[in-house]
Amino acid sequence: MKRRKFIANSSMGIIAAIPAFDHLSVLDLPFFTSGIKIGEITPSSAVVWARLTRDAIRVADKGKKPDFLYFDETKNEWHDIAYFKSTYKQDRPDRKVQIKMPPGITVEQLDGAVPGKKGSISIHYSIKNSGKWLKTSWMAVDQDTDYTCQFLIEGLKPFTEYEIRVIGKTNDKASNRVEGSFCTAAEKNDAIPVNFMVTTCHEYNDQDASNEGGFKIMKEMEKLKPQFLVHTGDVLYHDHNAKNLELARWNWQRMSSLPCYVQFYKNVPCYFMKDDHDTWMNDCHPASTNQFMGDFTYQQGVELFRQQVPSSNKPYRSFRWGKDLEIWLFDVREFRKPNEMPDGPDKTIWGKEQLEWFKKTYAASDASFRILISPTPIIGPDRPQKKDNHSNKNFSFEGDLIRNLIEGKKNTFVICGDRHWQYVSKHAKTGTYEFACGPASNEHAGGWKKDEIYPEHEYLNIVGGFLRVQSQRINDKPTIVFSHYGVDGNMLFEKKFS
Repeated sequence: MKRRKFIANSSMGIIAAIPAFDHLSVLDLPFFTSGIKIGEITPSSAVVWARLTRDAIRVADKGKKPDFLYFDETKNEWHDIAYFKSTYKQDRPDRKVQIKMPPGITVEQLDGAVPGKKGSISIHYSIKNSGKWLKTSWMAVDQDTDYTCQFLIEGLKPFTEYEIRVIGKTNDKASNRVEGSFCTAAEKNDAIPVNFMVTTCHEYNDQDASNEGGFKIMKEMEKLKPQFLVHTGDVLYHDHNAKNLELARWNWQRMSSLPCYVQFYKNVPCYFMKDDHDTWMNDCHPASTNQFMGDFTYQQGVELFRQQVPSSNKPYRSFRWGKDLEIWLFDVREFRKPNEMPDGPDKTIWGKEQLEWFKKTYAASDASFRILISPTPIIGPDRPQKKDNHSNKNFSFEGDLIRNLIEGKKNTFVICGDRHWQYVSKHAKTGTYEFACGPASNEHAGGWKKDEIYPEHEYLNIVGGFLRVQSQRINDKPTIVFSHYGVDGNMLFEKKFS
């Protein structure tokens, strides 16, 4: 999907004032129940994502969700997932699937559903408190795009706070709006402090603040006033729910409309990265096939991800935040070879195009601190049975190549998601540090034993939470601090470099 199909360049015009909304009746109004998302922030641009919805509130979680049966060819019978777990030890059986909807219930009535509404959206934006508003042209939304659209806003001033008003209308007389804000990045020669957060692995079924809507960490991160968030992937989990495109869209609707997300993302920009579960299913790659996912395909998952979050032309990209910080965001799904392929020069996760891009941009960077952010580990250690990342033996050829590229490069660090535990490790050969942010909740933590401490580990904790990164100058000396937090906002570990 090319950028021009889902991002509109802004056409600027100054407006004097914006009405709150004109309404005939609540039935005529569009809403923004899925919230808005701001991302891909640079010194001069931002991408704003929005979705028009039919109803003011999401469908409540009351147990209205589909069940699925899988076909056992040996017995010519259909069974639920519990049967395959107990009988065949299969968590994701490669078998035909049958969708069993609750009686009399459509997808629009499932738990957390947020039906869309046809209409148009425009973005109004202004330097904070300036009173001088600019606006984009109107963009139509309909079922083909799941009622979403994205606007590339350009010509912004560096390191400047902006306020936005996202306007939605269904006709010339019925309109509504939602407000938000963000700050642009600083130019590369400006030494400014940077404060950002990193998160991963948000499983809907493992919410820990469900009475308030979602995850505790969203409020805790917001309290620390981040300039931006990096979501390293597994934004949601498709595996057991998305058996066709309609159900995959429902999966996005119920996650995006959680109150904690709606509140957080309207004022905190996010760089979204994808991994396996929010693309399609566990350990997937472009050649993956599995009857377990029904009619929902890998390529549909790739395109749906781009549709549901602020996106750029390429899934890999780098961003500069002033003189002292540059981050690289990698894609580990679209270019990879099958995990089962024998290791060697032809086996890759990044792909040739992405690897050459990194070599070139990394060599050209003069940032005081350079951070590689990967959905999956590059340093590790990881579980021996895993086979899908650069810290595993079966991707060691490309993993060694990447680790050797950054060996000896002072103040280069790696941050990874995907793992359901927090750690800080130092690579034995290169000395490069990797920081794993851990999952969004304690309920989703696991996969490693707390007493299984390797020589590489400087910190290990089987908990949920997030990672905070702060770059600043102390007596004109660049300093960076990596801090692990628990789900309640308590600091668990801190590591400083200068």
